[in-house]
Amino acid sequence: MIPLILSGGSGSRLWPLSRKQYPKQFLALTGEETMLQQTLGRLAIEGMSKPIVVCNEDHRFIVSEQLASISQDAQTILLEPFGRNTAPAVAIAAMHLLAEGRDELLLVLPADHVIDDVPVFHQALGVARKAAEQGAMVLFGVPAERPETGYGYIKTGPDAAGLPVGVLSVEAFVEKPDLETASEFVAQGDYVWNSGMFLFRCSRYLEELQRHDPDIYDTCQLALSRSTRDMQFIRIDPSAFECCPDNSLDYAVMEKTDRACVVPLAAGWNDVGSWAALWDVQDKDDNGNSRSGDVMIHDSRNCLVHSQSKLVTLVGLDDVVVVETKDAVMVAHKDRVQDVKQLVNNLTCKGRSETDNHCQVYRPWGSYDSLDSGNRFQVKRIVVKPGASLSLQKHHHRAEHWIVVSGTARVTCDDKTFLLWENQSTYIPIAAVHRLANPGKIPLEIIEVQSGSYLGEDDIERFEDVYGRTDDVTIS
Repeated sequence: MIPLILSGGSGSRLWPLSRKQYPKQFLALTGEETMLQQTLGRLAIEGMSKPIVVCNEDHRFIVSEQLASISQDAQTILLEPFGRNTAPAVAIAAMHLLAEGRDELLLVLPADHVIDDVPVFHQALGVARKAAEQGAMVLFGVPAERPETGYGYIKTGPDAAGLPVGVLSVEAFVEKPDLETASEFVAQGDYVWNSGMFLFRCSRYLEELQRHDPDIYDTCQLALSRSTRDMQFIRIDPSAFECCPDNSLDYAVMEKTDRACVVPLAAGWNDVGSWAALWDVQDKDDNGNSRSGDVMIHDSRNCLVHSQSKLVTLVGLDDVVVVETKDAVMVAHKDRVQDVKQLVNNLTCKGRSETDNHCQVYRPWGSYDSLDSGNRFQVKRIVVKPGASLSLQKHHHRAEHWIVVSGTARVTCDDKTFLLWENQSTYIPIAAVHRLANPGKIPLEIIEVQSGSYLGEDDIERFEDVYGRTDDVTIS
């Protein structure tokens, strides 16, 4: 069984904590490990192969680093140039495996779900494996315990013929219902939530995809044939993939095939698709308040408060979500948190950078944090990982001043290379070819002061880069 981890979502409903360049699957929302790491951690069972991860190309180094930090290794990381939903992502992974002669069971898991009872999840996997080995296409269905309007539903029938006991037949798929309809589904008792987790054999999925959505099948074959391998990464060809229909696995295959079945999963599942869903799974005080960071609450109930950089206080509020980051504050009633996605869409239309990145931006060599900016100047805190280096580059419109706060810096400036230690500094003139590297064994932290007529991240001419980035990538 091969886990296929889908890590391509943006998590816009969890803005401002989740951003396009650092979405929710890379955040530690429900514990010390990130959601991606938790997803991988619950797969430590016999017969499970190394995972395949599908992610956006911009996230490739985040994925690699988060796997390495928990001593995990992916057999392949598929890089999408842009999202085309789940059906194409799963198709390319299955085609890749078949091209290697491996027609194995594929366990499709989103990277951003919570499962509280891992032993029960493992039991459900055992039942699902037996069904998938008999050619079934298994969907894990979560018993609908309360009316939810943010989930899709499946109406289940009796046990599926010829499959293990407890594997249910599928009578209908139902899109996200209104509250009244959802309440009726819960009362009837034969509806489950569509978890978005699947198990089937690679060849079975591709047979059904070719039958029910041949456009996706043909386009994915072309995109994979034109893709290139770079270390453990497979870069999906953008020109072919752009022509691929945007469709989910549910719509493209599961709602059309006669091989679909449901394995019930009562394991404390939550897709953490909104701030209200996150409040559901977080620890709370006696008044139902969930808090994170520097927070003080008085005479308030059932609130979620998250503070990243400042003291946040609440007085006399019920059912409110307050999220503070270094560059944004979001306040919403808990019943309206699904509308955060529309808020993010509006911000994106206005060209606001707060939807893309946090003040702290992660790069393969480390991170930088924007501290201050004004007319013709910008101040950043830069952290370079041990042994890492930025690209060899130059800027046409700005000069830079570097001050070492901690660690050791190896600086290249035109034809000179030299070391700087704590409290030492240097100046990088406009148009100087330069590089910053950390030759030490501890993180290098510097303060960078930029000055000039233009300070945009796209003012860069790159000459050499160990991470395979090109001049059109607007990062240092």
